[in-house]
Amino acid sequence: MPDSAAPRPNIVFIMSDDHASHAMSCYGSRINTTPNLDRIANEGMRLDNCFCTNGICTPSRAAILTGTYNHVNKVTTLATHLDNRMTTFPGLLRESGYQTAVFGKWHLGMGPDHCPRDFDDWAVLPGQGLYHNPDFIFKNDDGGETRTVTGYVTDLITDFSLDWLKQRDPDKPFCLLYHHKAPHRSWEPDEKHAHMYLNEVIPEPETLYDDYSERAAAAKAATMRIGLDMNTQDIKRAINKKLPEMELRKWAYQHYIKDYLRVVASIDDNVGRVLDYLDEAGLSENTIVVYTSDQGFFLGDHGWYDKRFMYEESLRMPFVVRYPREIQAGSVSEDIVTNVDFAPLFLELAGVDIPEAFQGRSFRRVLHGEAPLDWPEAMYYRYWMHAAHHNVAAHYGIRTKRYKLIYYYFDGCGQEGAIGATGSDARLAAIHNREPEWELFDLEADPYELRNVYGKSEYADVVSELTERLHRLQAAIKDERYVKDA
Repeated sequence: MPDSAAPRPNIVFIMSDDHASHAMSCYGSRINTTPNLDRIANEGMRLDNCFCTNGICTPSRAAILTGTYNHVNKVTTLATHLDNRMTTFPGLLRESGYQTAVFGKWHLGMGPDHCPRDFDDWAVLPGQGLYHNPDFIFKNDDGGETRTVTGYVTDLITDFSLDWLKQRDPDKPFCLLYHHKAPHRSWEPDEKHAHMYLNEVIPEPETLYDDYSERAAAAKAATMRIGLDMNTQDIKRAINKKLPEMELRKWAYQHYIKDYLRVVASIDDNVGRVLDYLDEAGLSENTIVVYTSDQGFFLGDHGWYDKRFMYEESLRMPFVVRYPREIQAGSVSEDIVTNVDFAPLFLELAGVDIPEAFQGRSFRRVLHGEAPLDWPEAMYYRYWMHAAHHNVAAHYGIRTKRYKLIYYYFDGCGQEGAIGATGSDARLAAIHNREPEWELFDLEADPYELRNVYGKSEYADVVSELTERLHRLQAAIKDERYVKDA
């Protein structure tokens, strides 16, 4: 339970890019081990139902910082950047006396209106950044200075974070945002990890050979299939795309997933460096340490790489948190939490008032194992970037603990960056000028989401109830339901 006499906690918020929870051993991974990430879970809590509200990098980061959904913060796509005058949780912490810093991936735009503003110090990658010898933009009086730094990006981001921790004012609480580029595409390992898995066969996911036959047209139209939609930079060798697709999928999966796991291993090692420092400096007892990712990722699941869809592997975020003063070691929660809830949580733990404009809700009591009786039993998702990348259709939906209802409305709704793709591939035309479609999944009967049961008579009552709940959720957060030609 909270100790009102305790000093205000420090916060170390560690976020990677595209790290799926099913590539963490504390979440039961069959393909790798992550001993340092597991330390956080084993010494704190693992959340099993933490979800993003928009499965793409920039919008998720905006939701985390502002505690608002993307239709409110206006960061709906990769092309819509965060207005740095918006209220953020680091800014409120800084106003209340915290030291604040961010190092690593920012991906919310740069320049006077978009660069990090609420931080005493920062060094961020331009855009996605490079794995080897990357450029960083360092804070200065003019907004930022770009310099190339020799080394591997995951090590460098950790070096910057540790240097700042060691030079901080020890008499003031701190909030550090420690943000990794990895394991974002194109999965380039460093020399230390480059030889991992060389003589191993990585287990295939159950749905690697999915043929999308029992789902909406959107699934079959997506251009993010393992092998078929990859390039030589992804696989690090020539790709014979004349092979039958399923053979190509099998071959490419082994090359892709090994590099993905190698860059994850570097993250795990470097997180261990930070955890060791906190222990050695006597900071662990009063520091909240979170590890998460900006969304999930398809690790060959459904034959895909990337994210965006509301399917589980993309929707689910890893979230492990350690705070010895309040969280029981080795605890697990199945309560539904979203990235919009992170900012209110940090503010409450720091004793800072939560703005009324924040739409999320602090889940401090969830971390104590005693969620309020009125805790949400459903979450809302919306992907706006229609057909722009990987030909994924715009959609929104609702997820409860048992069911998921998805509405594909096939319209960019005028959003910047939501531009319909064109080309010769028949899949590119498959989601244009199309009537909306629904998908319903019974996650208890079909955990891999292979069978759309929307329209089945035995699910008629479920459809009716979930549709009503979906519209209530949209109204509650002031999002507008889609009306064609509106």
